Amino acid sequence: MATGVDAKLLKSTKFPPEFQKKVDMRKCNLEVMKQWIARKVVEILAVEDDVVIDFIFSMLEEERFPDPRKIQLNLTGFLEKAAPRFCKELWNLLLSAQANPQGVPVELLEAKKEELRKMKVYLHIWFGVLGLWD
Repeated sequence: MATGVDAKLLKSTKFPPEFQKKVDMRKCNLEVMKQWIARKVVEILAVEDDVVIDFIFSMLEEERFPDPRKIQLNLTGFLEKAAPRFCKELWNLLLSAQANPQGVPVELLEAKKEELRKMKVYLHIWFGVLGLWD
């Protein structure tokens, strides 16, 4: 239940239009999302903060349809100015994840494919230099 202060903040804060769309967390592969969340929090804070990371996980796990506006407001104290950008990215990935039968955001699948492609090229070059690639 939102307090009076929370309700005022929800009314007075401008949120992106994506936040109007609901995400069903049962359709999202949370383990994949947890990896992205942890990596992104470390990137923002420049330190691994398990308290913040676990807090985000718990907000996503406690409700079937989490409210991205409340998530953003709850994270502002930790992520400060980065909270809106983080929450918008997170929400867009969750929207993508729920639309994919595997529950994984297409953006993360494409990034992984690109990473593997680059690794293959890198290995091909090095094995070629070593004379190990036909």
